[in-house]
Formats: sequence, structure tokens, C-alpha cells
Amino acid sequence: MAAPPATRSNALHPGAWWLWALGLGTAASRTTNPLLLTLLIGVAGYVVATRRTEAPWARSYGAFVKLALVVLGIRLAFAVLLGSPIPGTHTLITLPELPLPDWAQGIRLGGRVTAEGLVFALYDGLKLATLLICVGAANALANPARLLKSLPGALYEAGVAVVVALTFAPNLIADVQRLRAARRLRGRPDSGLRGLLQVGLPVLEGALERSVALAAAMDARGYGRSAEVPAAVRRTTAVCTLGGLVGVCAGTYGVLTAEGGGYGLPVLLAGLAAALVGLWLGGRRSLRTRYRPDVWGVRAWLVAASGAAAAALLILYASYDSAALHPGVVPLTAPTLPLWPAVAILLGLAPSFVAPKPNPNPNPKSKPNPKPAPAQTPAAKEPKPS
Repeated sequence: MAAPPATRSNALHPGAWWLWALGLGTAASRTTNPLLLTLLIGVAGYVVATRRTEAPWARSYGAFVKLALVVLGIRLAFAVLLGSPIPGTHTLITLPELPLPDWAQGIRLGGRVTAEGLVFALYDGLKLATLLICVGAANALANPARLLKSLPGALYEAGVAVVVALTFAPNLIADVQRLRAARRLRGRPDSGLRGLLQVGLPVLEGALERSVALAAAMDARGYGRSAEVPAAVRRTTAVCTLGGLVGVCAGTYGVLTAEGGGYGLPVLLAGLAAALVGLWLGGRRSLRTRYRPDVWGVRAWLVAASGAAAAALLILYASYDSAALHPGVVPLTAPTLPLWPAVAILLGLAPSFVAPKPNPNPNPKSKPNPKPAPAQTPAAKEPKPS
């Protein structure tokens, strides 16, 4: 089970990366403990650092981390400027409060900023930042083109839209980096408002050219053509798909909330069954074929199971000791690191040991010569004539 170098034949299924990331995201949604959330961020970052390739979409992880930091900063700024619903006794600063009319009761601008409200906002913003980082890890590790090939036929059109949306951000980041490097080589400013305006127009032009080329390629490959099926099958497909998706949404809400623990799992399973039936019936309309489909092997099962195990163990632990997963802020106490949830989160490190390693030298035939050329001995100096 030692991780081999990644090749086209043993590459990990992209769906396994998304299931692993969604499992970590579900685990993050069950806690506000900053120590556990920081551990989740570290696990996702370590797996990305060890299994990320040099592909363009793999460079988007840094953008998701920056977006998470921005979201965390905005959440803290809202807590300072708009106040917090959490009462507190430890006043940090008192801002000038702006009086508001009677119809805006419950909202305030400025006023007293307490340590309890600020810590509550920090916990809440850190949870959302962790979710964004988990999604960024899946986007950096999973090949979007291979993920599109693995989708069922009924979701092919929706999958194309999602994959195009997911690949837009990495391509946009690559274009911005390339144009900024070109401006620096020419001695022109690449930062500030002026640099942003000078870089934005070429980036927009490149995006439009890429979209036109993509539309032409999709039309040439027969995108959008479907087979004829009976009307009864189409109606049954629509009912099963829509009803299944509604059941999945309701069941997921019940699983993720403490109030819906009784009905959440049965509704989720029933919705998944109906959705799978609808997808199977809807796949009969698709005329596309798959060339060299990705195989869901043992390593894909291990990667997906590591994320699912982390989510399941935190959900079970929440029913046993919810206080450890949600540290209190009134009164203000220091959070503690519970042992078993930390061990469950560490299971998410399994991809860094079982997933194939990215090959740093994809072309082994062009290896450099390790033996240096023999140094030439300097010629003997001739004696000067007297």
C-alpha cells in the first residue's frame, strides 16, 4: 500500500478528492472550537502540499486561503461596527454610536465592543473560513476535466457548467500572474489601481477568447444532442430527480442540525435513492461515450473513507459531548482540545500516505546527465624567451 508515483493508469479518481474535502467540511460545520478548526486547516493544507501537482487548477488553493482570510476579517469587522448579539462584561473599546430610527430597532452602528462578542465572531468566521479552505483543497487536487468525464449522463450539462466555473478561477489567476510578470519586466507598475486597470482589460479579453474557443469546441463535439425517450420516462425522471434533490437537501439539513437528528438520516437516504433512480433514467438521453474512464480503486475508497470517517465521528461525538465542540464565550473561557475529535480529524491525513505521489519529472526519457564533463587540464606554461 505504499504510495506509488502518479501515472495516467493509477491516478486517483477526482470524486474521491471531493468526497474527502466534503467530509472535512462537514466536520468543520459541526464545531466552533478554534483548536479543532485550526487542526482541520492544517490537515487540508498538508495534504495539498504533498499531493498537489503543477497543473493550473492546483494553483488556486492560495486564492481560496486569501478569500478565507478576507471572510474572517469581514466577520470581525461586522462584529466591531454592528455589534454582536452575545452579551459581555469585558469591554475592549467603546465606539461612537450612531442613532437610528425606530424602524431599525435591533440594529446599531458603533457602541460598546466586548471581548465575548469578538471571540464569538472569531469562532463563527473561522468555521466559514475552514469550509472555504476545504473546498479550495478539493479544487486544487481534483482534475476538473476528469471529474466531468466521471459524472452520470443526466448531469453532463450541469457538470459542464460547474467545471467551467471551477476552472475559470485558476485560469484567471494564471492570466493575472502572467500579465503582472510581463509588466514588471517592462518596468511598468503592476500594483495599485493603475496596475489593476491595465491588467484587467487583457484578462477580460483572454477570458472572452477562451469562452469562444470553448463554445466552438463543444459544438464540434456534439454537445447538447440527446436521444429520444418516451414521455412517461421523462416525467418519471423529472419527478424522481427533483423529489430526490429536495429530500437530500432536507435530510442534509436535518443531519447537520441538532434538532433534525431523528428525521435527517432517513430522509437523506430516501432522497439519495430517488435521485439515483432519476439519474439512471436521465442517463438514457445521453449519447456520449467515455474514453478510458477513471477506475474507482482501493486508494480512492481509502481517501473518501478518511473524510467520511472524520465527519461521522464528529457528528457522533457531538451527541456525546457538545460542550467540547462548542466552547462557551459567556463566561469567557479558554477552549480545550478534545482527544477523540482530534484523532478523528487526523484521519483526514490518509490521502498524504495512500494517494499516488505527483511525479516531479513527467518525462523520464529526458533525464539530465548526472556525470559532469571531465575538466580540461590547463596547458603547461611555456618558458618566456630570454
